[in-house]
Amino acid sequence: MTRDPLLISLSALVSWAPPLLFGLYAGVLSDRYDRRKIVLVANAVRAAVLAALVVLTVTGTVTVATALVALTLRSIAEVFADNATATLTPMMVSRDDLVIANARLGTGFITLNQLAGPPIGAALFGLGLTWPFAGQLLLVAAGIVLVSRIKLPPHGRQAGDPAPDTIRELIAGFTWTIRHAAVRTLALTILIFNFTFGAAWSVLVLYTQEQLGLGAIGFGLMTTIGGIGGLIGTGLYGAITRKVSLGALMRIGLIIETLTHLGLALTHSPWVAGGIFLVFGAHAFIWGTTSGTVRQRAVPQELQGRVGSVNTICVFAGLVVGSMIGGILATRFGVAAPFWFAFAGSAVFLVLLWRQLMLIAHDD
Repeated sequence: MTRDPLLISLSALVSWAPPLLFGLYAGVLSDRYDRRKIVLVANAVRAAVLAALVVLTVTGTVTVATALVALTLRSIAEVFADNATATLTPMMVSRDDLVIANARLGTGFITLNQLAGPPIGAALFGLGLTWPFAGQLLLVAAGIVLVSRIKLPPHGRQAGDPAPDTIRELIAGFTWTIRHAAVRTLALTILIFNFTFGAAWSVLVLYTQEQLGLGAIGFGLMTTIGGIGGLIGTGLYGAITRKVSLGALMRIGLIIETLTHLGLALTHSPWVAGGIFLVFGAHAFIWGTTSGTVRQRAVPQELQGRVGSVNTICVFAGLVVGSMIGGILATRFGVAAPFWFAFAGSAVFLVLLWRQLMLIAHDD
């Protein structure tokens, strides 16, 4: 619908801003009420937004503005669904099995979201603008049915508990995060490195077309290659974590991420870029699984939603600021500029955080 770098980066911004605005409150609700019901209601709202978007595309009345509004509303619903969903695994899986559980969930995410999703989405866009959103609507509805069948142990507010106090509950989540060395370091690192990551990845769809010359399917292709790298990371994860400490693993991962930005800034070869995305995909899986497991093991069940929301704020605060910078840099200096910015910023942050990264540990 548009090739304007600012509008394209704005589409990333409206996907990343709602978690920043609503993430903390979503965490409070997840710790206060029935988490399964929160997921069901939020996904029902997401389905309604998708249905409206399907109608707009079928009738030919969709515009850039209405598409951005729909993306924003869908993202708001996803904030509440994702926060509550992230608290479900520790409620159903023993602490010792969290690594396996998160690795398997990650495998499912990579296989369907990153490998199958992008090429199918690209093919559906080729058939018409309506089909990808209709497909997503069908899958969200299937997700509602699946989550409705989950049974959870008792949680949330019980009879006789004090009246809810949102401010007090938020402070408790922040205070716990700040006092726990491993979780605090994770949150800080995610905040800083998503600042640079967001700048580069907000214009990735243009980068694959203009610098790599891959045409309209390039974005899906590179995302798919990253997914393959994630599957490689899945296979190696157990062996790696048995031999490498989490602090060292985090340092290695951030070096890889820093060099990823440099490599993509320099290359015009789809083959070289594909190799970079392969390695980055493995890093992204290992990083995400490690950080999620550390947080789930360390955080008490009654604080999972709020501490998870603090982590979400750190994720999306970096992405929102980064996406705005990325759009401005790409408009002024070309699509490679955000990647140069990401490399320089990541290198500086890596030096500053180097000693803090060793605080990460398996135990509570």
